[in-house]
Amino acid sequence: MVVEAPRRPLVERQLPDPRPQAGEVLIRVHACAVCRTDLHIADGEIPLHKRPVVPGHQVVGVVEETAGRRFQVGDRIGVAWLAFADGVCRFCRDGLENLCEKGLFTGYDRDGGYAELVTADERFCYPLPSGYPYLSAAPLLCGGLIGFRAWRMAGPAERIGFYGFGSAAHIILQVARNGGQRVYAFVRSGDREAEQFALERGADWAGASLEPAPEPLDAAIIFASAGELVPAALRAVRPGGTVVCAGIHMSDIPSFPYSILWGECVLRSVANLTRQDAYDFLELAPTIPIETAVETHLLRDANLALDRLRSGAIHGSAVLTIA
Repeated sequence: MVVEAPRRPLVERQLPDPRPQAGEVLIRVHACAVCRTDLHIADGEIPLHKRPVVPGHQVVGVVEETAGRRFQVGDRIGVAWLAFADGVCRFCRDGLENLCEKGLFTGYDRDGGYAELVTADERFCYPLPSGYPYLSAAPLLCGGLIGFRAWRMAGPAERIGFYGFGSAAHIILQVARNGGQRVYAFVRSGDREAEQFALERGADWAGASLEPAPEPLDAAIIFASAGELVPAALRAVRPGGTVVCAGIHMSDIPSFPYSILWGECVLRSVANLTRQDAYDFLELAPTIPIETAVETHLLRDANLALDRLRSGAIHGSAVLTIA
């Protein structure tokens, strides 16, 4: 399935089988989770770097051929958003390869996992945690990884709010609960199903995103792409609290009074991820153990999965089954 032009449905195409170059692996894709970034690419909210492009950056499968040394044929591996970093730019030297000046991204600069086969730089692939079936593992590769980086950026917090309760939030809630945190889930006004889903997954409270929090929060993570949530989250945190914007795209943030930022509150974004984030999270996940709530779709039904994500109908993670 490919994006040929923004704001148009994905199109099924028969493409030549990719071949691994030096240092790459060829992966037979078993599943690929659907991310809101895929939706931003398809809807033209972030500009296309490659046209056509096969989207998908939460890829899990089996090594079918290797032109490198790190993996063997038959290994179960995953591919995430960061596809390449040069290792020499000022950001890479400072441990910020997520901001690499020559960074490339899966399903954006390189063809991704909405396909039967995909190639990837073996340095940016990850062994899958044992005990995770492909469908359960796929959402860990972005919802989990980006969510985990955002959670760490939020810092110590006894009470943490999640704005938008989808793929990332339902995974990272388990990380937060494992760390003894109280979790407050903020969802679209009137979405009782989302509230119930959050409570079932272990949230201490669930309510409308633009309503006040039941008590001051120490930190908040905004997983939704709605800019109006930024002032709401700033109002919800205590003095000295932190608000983290976890998405790659967000609608315009409305103006807000300085008074809700004053008090040494911190407002920051998370951009992409590093390989160390992936190693740390994939090591942690089976120790909790993290469970993923999955809604499956066939690859040919990718547009339906994106439509359901666009409308807010998916609770948990949507995953495309390929092989």
